[in-house]
Amino acid sequence: MMFLQGGAHAADVPLGPGDVVRVTIYGDVNQPTETRVTESGTITVPLIGEVRVVGLSSTGAEQKIANQLRDKGFMRDPQVNVLVTNMVSQQVAVLGQVTKPGRYVIDGPRTVTDMVANAGGVTPDGGDIVTLVRTDDGVTTREQINLWELSNGGDQAKNVVLQKDDVLVVERAQKFFIYGEAQRPGMYRLEHAMTVLQGLSAGGGLTTRGTERGMKIKRRGSNGKLTEIKVDDDTLLQPDDILYIRESWF
Repeated sequence: MMFLQGGAHAADVPLGPGDVVRVTIYGDVNQPTETRVTESGTITVPLIGEVRVVGLSSTGAEQKIANQLRDKGFMRDPQVNVLVTNMVSQQVAVLGQVTKPGRYVIDGPRTVTDMVANAGGVTPDGGDIVTLVRTDDGVTTREQINLWELSNGGDQAKNVVLQKDDVLVVERAQKFFIYGEAQRPGMYRLEHAMTVLQGLSAGGGLTTRGTERGMKIKRRGSNGKLTEIKVDDDTLLQPDDILYIRESWF
């Protein structure tokens, strides 16, 4: 049995065009035959020629080949082994901010969180949002899925079961900025439901000259223009907010 990236068992996965299999017929004088599933879904097998295997597991293909060898009188009790050596038809791509980006076999029903876990999980630079890119009948759709919400009791219907050729892109973490009288002004990761007070804490808190009175956020609106908003400790930060900490004059 072939083990593929992400722990998938190739024997459990339906065969499709492009997959490469090694067929061994025990008792046959020929060596094992390596063959590729054609676009029409067939492989070439010693003695019997073309056999349609698309949609079958390797076990199902073994049984079909054995039955044809028996029915056509080539062997009385054929023993057949079909080993998948390269699975390309039933895969999804996991890209972006994951530990091991690449293509993974979907060995049965696999959800978005399953495949992100198979790819080693989200990197420290990764965020909560994963974008699912799917093409059906030539139409490409994009759906954003919040991993934080899924892992914290959110709507599990959003944990979509994947289809072959789906692409998952784990986005970079959203950021916000602190400037003014903070200990460590700069850019910081925006955590889920992060308040101004929590953001200020991430920046090391106030300097000796800083004050929480009169804190402001510069936020870019839908029209692309920056607006200035007065805030307090409990105001929720949004992506790309610029938090300004004033200097105390007394």
